[in-house]
Amino acid sequence: MFGLFKKKSPIEKLQDKYNKLMKEWHQLSNINRSQSDKKYAEANAVLEEIDILKKG
Repeated sequence: MFGLFKKKSPIEKLQDKYNKLMKEWHQLSNINRSQSDKKYAEANAVLEEIDILKKG
């Protein structure tokens, strides 16, 4: 209950975005390969941002 109003950190927001993109990537991998590759590239860009924030 106490975590109900807790704001997410920028890293947590990026991790949620990364997880969402990876889920979409997996769904598209069975349907459309080119869109799947785009989602994977977006997810990797988000992962790089997460790494930068963790190091900095």
